[in-house]
Amino acid sequence: MQQTNPIRVILSGGGTGGHIFPAVAIANAIKATAPDAAIMFVGAKGRMEMEKVPAAGYPIEGLWISGLQRRLTTGILMFPFKVISSLYRARKIIKTFKPDVVIGTGGYASGPTLRMASWLGIPAVIQEQNSFPGITNKMLASKADYICVAYEGMEKFFPASKIRLTGNPVRNDIEFNNKTKAEALLHFNLQPDSITLLVVGGSLGAKTINQSIHAGLEELSSAGIQLIWQTGKPYAEQASQAVTGCKENGIITMPFIKEMDMAYAAADIVVSRAGAIAISELCITGKPSILVPSPNVAEDHQTKNALALTSRGAAVMVKDSEAHAGLISAILSLASDTPAQNTLCTNISSMAMHNSAGKIAELVFGLALKTKK
Repeated sequence: MQQTNPIRVILSGGGTGGHIFPAVAIANAIKATAPDAAIMFVGAKGRMEMEKVPAAGYPIEGLWISGLQRRLTTGILMFPFKVISSLYRARKIIKTFKPDVVIGTGGYASGPTLRMASWLGIPAVIQEQNSFPGITNKMLASKADYICVAYEGMEKFFPASKIRLTGNPVRNDIEFNNKTKAEALLHFNLQPDSITLLVVGGSLGAKTINQSIHAGLEELSSAGIQLIWQTGKPYAEQASQAVTGCKENGIITMPFIKEMDMAYAAADIVVSRAGAIAISELCITGKPSILVPSPNVAEDHQTKNALALTSRGAAVMVKDSEAHAGLISAILSLASDTPAQNTLCTNISSMAMHNSAGKIAELVFGLALKTKK
């Protein structure tokens, strides 16, 4: 894509990896086509994007913003002041940077940034990861030029003329994973003749999943199931102590898995929360999956994400409230049923949407060309 002047883009999203990774993937896709593109991120001060985005090689500005708490606290009293401060700061960033397009991927900073972009007449793109959108994106939808979604049927939430079915951008090392299973098993020092279970609960871990796996370690080991267990930092020490002496039996833990491409390549079955990006990764990797939706998210959107798969025979779901009693038995049942694994693999792979970041980047280039005319 040739531009008379280099394209200038602001991306705003953060709070969790589910908002940060798509934004970085879109930025990378823009850079891949237009290496001279000027890209700025806007995040929330004190949140993980302020560390992750610079690590990915992009500059970021922070807004003084947080979520609206539902109980009466000092935080809720400060919220109106944070909104005003963030709108003012977002306006200053936009006026200084002069973007051609602003993209929001969700998170606290995304709302003020997109709102101010619309007030200033800057083309805007919303990237909605979930099958059930949050309040902020629904409020901003009327002002956006495009709304990029990962699920069909989003017309009930957004104007149909603005929706583009692009899928969720995922990390390049997962989208274009070239690791073999043999290579991945060797990386984790695991055996090729045993079923390998990958357990992930997000970057911070998932308490219910961790407790359920902890309680079922002996059953998993007795069934000859190898385990790659991402515990999250809060549960790391407890899990490490629980598996002391078990590493020789193929049970390993780590707070965070940096080489997720290796982990997916090694896995025969995955246990995961049902965050939108996690599901998109599972679709692309085509792994038989057991989803345990988090109940601690707005409007229970993880359950809705999981149902979008289970309704098509593409995953197994275990409710968080039933995980202590049922997760291990669900794992053992699936591990012993090869035809069921194959069916899940086929169905979840059919839901994969590839090159999502590239598709969104093309929409951004199109808007930028209109801006520059």
